[in-house]
Amino acid sequence: MSTPAGCAPGSLPLQRCPWCGNDPLYVAYHDTEWGVPCHDERRLFEFLILEGMQAGLSWLTILKKRENFRQAFAGFDAERIARYDERDIARLLMDPGIVRNRLKILAAIGNARATLALHEAGSSLDELLWKFVDGRPRINHWRTPDEVPVFTPVAEALSKELIRRGFRFVGPTIVYALMQATGMVDDHLVTCPRHTLLQ
Repeated sequence: MSTPAGCAPGSLPLQRCPWCGNDPLYVAYHDTEWGVPCHDERRLFEFLILEGMQAGLSWLTILKKRENFRQAFAGFDAERIARYDERDIARLLMDPGIVRNRLKILAAIGNARATLALHEAGSSLDELLWKFVDGRPRINHWRTPDEVPVFTPVAEALSKELIRRGFRFVGPTIVYALMQATGMVDDHLVTCPRHTLLQ
């Protein structure tokens, strides 16, 4: 008897991490982005902003608004966002396509300025973030969703460093979600076909 595709002899069929459900947008995100090691400065900044915007909301809500965020926030160009003034803040607060939360919008602008300060000091988000995992993804081996942590000591340490450098909306839970999204950790379940295939 042949082994079904995606199965090792004696194993259960592989299946995606259950959190992405059946929504096509969520499934595509799971299959092509989540957990993929990212070193692109603008993409890292985008995830930093979006993870902060997600606080208290579902990630699917953010994914559905992602293109609107890109338009509203200048394609996540940190240099342009850092120059936003009260007129820009008023414009963003009137934009129904994004999360209209003044504190989160102010944090996004502040985070753009903190990112530029990193660049001016000769560093980058890529360098700052990835040094907390020694430049290599940490591959976990979770078997059930309940095993996946909300945050870790590394996320707590990174959160403190980001706050020290002037970043906001970067608590340990948000930071760990950022680490998962950008592939600093591989939290795909061991039964997921994406587990360990991303490094």
